[in-house]
Amino acid sequence: MDPALSLLTSHSSLMTVAVSILPEQQLAALNAAYRQAVSRRRLRLLLGAGVFAAALVLAAIGAEVNLRTFFTYFGNFISYFDRILTLDNGQRVWADVGEWFWGLRKWLKMLGETLLISYVGTLIGAIFAFALNFFAAENTSPSSWLRFVVRRLLEFARTVPGIVFALIFVIAFGLGPMAGVLAIAIHSTGALGKLFSEIVENADMKPVEGIRSTGASWLSCMRFAIVPQVTAGYASYALLRFEINVREASVMGFVGAGGIGQELVVAIRKFYYSDVSAILITIIVTVFIIDISTGWLRGRLFGKEART
Repeated sequence: MDPALSLLTSHSSLMTVAVSILPEQQLAALNAAYRQAVSRRRLRLLLGAGVFAAALVLAAIGAEVNLRTFFTYFGNFISYFDRILTLDNGQRVWADVGEWFWGLRKWLKMLGETLLISYVGTLIGAIFAFALNFFAAENTSPSSWLRFVVRRLLEFARTVPGIVFALIFVIAFGLGPMAGVLAIAIHSTGALGKLFSEIVENADMKPVEGIRSTGASWLSCMRFAIVPQVTAGYASYALLRFEINVREASVMGFVGAGGIGQELVVAIRKFYYSDVSAILITIIVTVFIIDISTGWLRGRLFGKEART
């Protein structure tokens, strides 16, 4: 017999004997306490589930969620997908791929514009986020009032939806990619500024204390003590943000901010059903490729943990 198994068996036997030789009153008290603890735990679980269910019902009522309407018109949702997968001649789209993707060259050109909008907007946003995040981090900000102001500024930039910024810039500067770039840049500044500052707040401050003891300035402390620790995290989050911004830029085209979104909204409004599905598949495949590529790049540059 395995010595470890024999030791475990003997230990279990000793525990059983030790419990069994307890007085009846003490055993009854232990059992009662155990049952009471289990009952309290079950009661808390039931109360939590009840509160969650009540909150869900109240939220549904407040949001005017009507299940009857959902099930009544669910067929319209299915039939729309049936229409976008049907060509004008009545055939399924996969029966004539050439007819389905008749405008692929034009769509790829507009998709390239979307990618450029995302890239330039992400790059500008990352630069501004890099410049501001040290003032937003609690452990590196020179003063509390400056930290408060910068944090509120970053919150404003990321709270307002990017498509709202795009609409404002379209009104200000007219239709075209410029509005999309500015909208993505502002929103990326707010989002990346928050993420960058959290990375800085988790940095080791001992190198900062060492450099500061030599009489170095605040800027030198950031340059030589903080930046080397956080560069990998900055790059990883910037790549993730670029992937998100590709989807954002596709939607911003709905308000005239350039890119493939403009062609998609035209197809939707003019009921070019097969064009809608073709453009959607083009966007989805592009996002898949970018997701896989950026994940691989983060893994190669910063290790597998950066992919999560």
